[in-house]
Parts: sequence; C-alpha cells; structure tokens
Amino acid sequence: MLEKLQNLKLTKSVVVLNDFFLDRIVRIPNLDNLSNQILEKSKLGGSIRGISQTDLKGGNATNVAYALAKLGCPVSLITIADKTGSQILKEAFSEFDKVSLFIIDGKPGRTTSLEFNNAGNIVNVMISDLGDNENFGPEKLGTDEQNAIAHANAIIVTNWASNKKGTELSQFVFSKSPSSFHFLDPADIQTRSEEFKEMLPKLVERLDSLCINENECNILLIQSGLDTISGEKETKKLVLELSQRYSIPIDLHTGTGSYWSNGQKVEFVKSFQVTPKFVTGAGDVWDAANLLGYLANLDASERLGFANGAAALYVSSPLGIPPTMDEVLSFVKANSP
Repeated sequence: MLEKLQNLKLTKSVVVLNDFFLDRIVRIPNLDNLSNQILEKSKLGGSIRGISQTDLKGGNATNVAYALAKLGCPVSLITIADKTGSQILKEAFSEFDKVSLFIIDGKPGRTTSLEFNNAGNIVNVMISDLGDNENFGPEKLGTDEQNAIAHANAIIVTNWASNKKGTELSQFVFSKSPSSFHFLDPADIQTRSEEFKEMLPKLVERLDSLCINENECNILLIQSGLDTISGEKETKKLVLELSQRYSIPIDLHTGTGSYWSNGQKVEFVKSFQVTPKFVTGAGDVWDAANLLGYLANLDASERLGFANGAAALYVSSPLGIPPTMDEVLSFVKANSP
C-alpha cells in the first residue's frame, strides 16, 4: 500500500462539487444544562457565557477538496460564494499550488454545528441555511467549469441531499466526464429518502462509488425494505445486498469500521482506536482518502485502512486539521497489525 500511494503521480485534477458553507462549531459540555439556561434566558433575554465556538470554512465539497489538497492531490473545487466567502476560500487554499478554484457568484450556505457528548461519544447536530447551494444545477456551470470536468481524473459530487438539483447536476457532470472516476456522497438523506432511492437507477451506469455513513445507510436500507445494520457480520451482508440491489459499489464508513461491496465481494476494516476531539467534517476527510485510494488502485482492504487512518488522525486533532499523506502513511504503518 505505502509504495502505491507514495508513487502516485496524478497529472489531472479531482473535481469536487459543489457546496461551500461558513461554519460555526459550538461545543456544548452539558446539553441538559444548556437547555435549562436557554429556557431561563428566553423569559427575559440575556447572555449564556462559557460556550466554546470556532468559525471555519465548511461544506462537504469544500472540506473534501481541502482534505485532498492536504494529501497532495491536484484539486479543482467548483462552488458558490459571495465576495466575503470568495476571500475566505482563496485564503484557505492559498497554501496549495495544485488547487484551482472555480467560484460562482452567489449566496454561500451557513451552518452552526452543535457538538455534544452522548453516552461518551461526541456527536454533532447541524443547523443550516443552504443559501444558493440549494439550487445548484448544470446551468451554473460555464465553459471553464465544464472544461475542468471533461478533463478530470475523478469527479466527486457531495451533499446531494441539500441540492434540489443534485440529481440533474450528477447526471450532467458524470456524462461530461466519461473516462473519470465518479463518486457520490449524498449527505443526510432523511428528508429526501424516497427520492434518493428512486434516483439511484438514473446514475447506475456512471457511478463508481456511493459513499455513505451509518445513518445514511440505515435510511437507504429502510427505504429498500431491509433491516438496519448492527454487528459486523450482519452489516457485511446488508452492504452486499444493497450493492447487488442497486448495481452500484458502496463504501460505508461507521464508528467501528468501514465496509465496501461491489455486489459480489464485501470487505470490512476496523477503525483505529483514538480519542475523538473534533468530529465535524470527519466523513469528508474519509471520502478524500478513500477516493485517493481508488486512484492509487489499492485493493479494498488497503483503501479502507488508509481512509480510516486519515479520519482517525483528523478526529484526534483538537483543531480539526486534515492530515498530510506522510502523516497518514506513518500512522497506518505504526498502528496496523
């Protein structure tokens, strides 16, 4: 595995679409206490102090693009932002010499991510204003954007669930890049679960990987009339069945490990045991490393292990900084059996 990734030389970029958000991370040490404080303050108003908050760039596409760039991958990010958002994006990606930004003028999204402890696990609940990400269709793509898509090494469409035109966008960009690797991460499909299930057959001929987390997988399983995932053995069976049913390779990342199936075979690789300090965006880092593993032609277990390693380093970083290639390779080598 190490040699393939170290020797990977990509001459064409990975194109990432399409969401950009201005994110605020709010860490809540005790949800019950905060709820009581809010109820009390709601009577007369006032401030609740001592709540840690962090502002940063966000959005699945933006996070995936940044994580890919940190791993040394050439990246083209196609997104939407206003003047302020454009400045933030340009500053954030200024450290990389292999990143191209295609910023379409419009209203960015805004998200407040509430992080709190649930029975020892850090979980996050996101409150979002979608901005113009909500209606990002093929009509947004000009000549420069379409040219980048046509010559891409890979295309990843993220956050389908927040984009009412996500199906049309996916169909368009995948059809315009027939030789590229095509990757879809839909994000939280809860409010559009039936539509998502009915959309998948439209992409079956061009989609190389459907990447979902545990929650999204369970929603799709329920929509498909199947059981929800539980232990490793049952989950492997269900992921295999999902892949067979939709004729699409599936990559599933969960807290305990990652799964892959192409409808014929199925693989599972356990997560690395780390103490989580920053969870928002972990799935985007996993996506980036997983996609790079595909481009390096790793076998499934190596690819999942590499993606697990990248995500483990990210969540154990108190600042939520995606790791570099050398950092991930060193971590995986040091912590693998």
